[in-house]
Amino acid sequence: MKARVKWTKTGVLKFIGHLDVQRYFHKAMLRAKLPVSFSKGMSPHQIMSFAAPLGMGMTSEGEYADISFDWCYAGAEMMEKMNAVMNEGIEILEFKLLDEKEKNCMAVTAAADYLVTFREGYYYKDAFLKRTDAFAFQEQIIITKKTKRSEKEVDISPMILEIREVREKEGIFMKLVAGSAENLKPQLVMEAFCRYLGYDYEPFAFQYHRLETYLERDGQLLPLGAVGKDVTKAILPEKADGHE
Repeated sequence: MKARVKWTKTGVLKFIGHLDVQRYFHKAMLRAKLPVSFSKGMSPHQIMSFAAPLGMGMTSEGEYADISFDWCYAGAEMMEKMNAVMNEGIEILEFKLLDEKEKNCMAVTAAADYLVTFREGYYYKDAFLKRTDAFAFQEQIIITKKTKRSEKEVDISPMILEIREVREKEGIFMKLVAGSAENLKPQLVMEAFCRYLGYDYEPFAFQYHRLETYLERDGQLLPLGAVGKDVTKAILPEKADGHE
């Protein structure tokens, strides 16, 4: 059976890279003594996938991983056992059982929400907050997107699904396209915003926090956990196929 787990990454763990997080989860499942499934073959490994890897230096309350189990306890007990072995900064928020036809979270990720806040000593934040709407309503937002092999100019405006000021948080909310086909990082948006205002871009001037990660279903964006089912009681191996 496959479960979708929602979790947080906060505090100093923002300095831990994605590959280290993957290794950490593998060890955590063993420490929690959970019946995680392993692949077959010469080098068995835990069957696990992660949605939209979080960039270094970013925090989140909307991370997801799909983990396969041979059987499972009730969802609340699974979360309790996981949280008992997690470091401070990682907390399991949801445990949902997936139907076999559901693709893994990495394949279906379509968008993500972010909150961008300002570090002291860099910019006058009101200059951004007052011009957020004007920046968003541009017909084109051209930015140089760098990859490991090349650089190219890209119009990122179609990938910005929503952007607005959040006065009570003194920050900027963004809903951006995310996934394997197209992926827009909030850092690129803020770089473009700085240039729009005539500022030199200071990469350490902003703090980025992911709020939620979405899939697209029937033309609507839904949280990745919306397609899962709550597990109200333990599912033993002989009942796994029926999702009882």
